[in-house]
Formats: sequence, structure tokens, C-alpha cells
Amino acid sequence: MKKITLDAPQVYEIEAQGRLSDEHADWFDGMEITGGEDGADGPVTRLYGPVADQAALHGILRRLYALGLPLLLVRHIPSGPASRAERGLSAYTQMNSSGGTYDRR
Repeated sequence: MKKITLDAPQVYEIEAQGRLSDEHADWFDGMEITGGEDGADGPVTRLYGPVADQAALHGILRRLYALGLPLLLVRHIPSGPASRAERGLSAYTQMNSSGGTYDRR
């Protein structure tokens, strides 16, 4: 796995409990936003895409907090040719040092 630095762009998958309204979608530049699907505890919003650096990631997390959407998952997606499915992306993964995954569920 390539070392992550604070100032390099990376791809992330983020999940938050609740629905993100269309009027706030522009707060998350370049992120693919899906969701509103009901999980075990209600609707879940998923964001996926490139983030300029760690400061930008913190900005995204602060925006979700400001909107009252509790975090469920923040996952770094390693660069490479594999598709999301091949990487085994799952909302039910556990924290591990090699995958950079945090999952509250």
C-alpha cells in the first residue's frame, strides 16, 4: 500500500446517517452522492470520490456535522486499477491498520 500524506489527493468513501438535501450537494465538490436508502437505523447518505488533501477531508466531515448527519463510515480507497467491487467495499467492514477503515456500526 502506498503511504498516505497530508497534502496529496486521495479517494474516500464516506457514509452518514440521514439524508443530504439537494441544496447542500454543492458543498461536496467532486463527490458522487448517493443515498437516502434506509439502513437498519434509517436513511444513509454515501459520498464517494476524490478529496484534495486531508484538510479538505476534514472540511467535508465538518460540513456533515454542521448538517446534523452522524458519521457511520470514513474509508480511504487505495489507488489502483481495481474497481470498487474488486476492492471489496462494504459498509460493514471493521477498522484495520492496512485498510484505513473506520466503521461505527
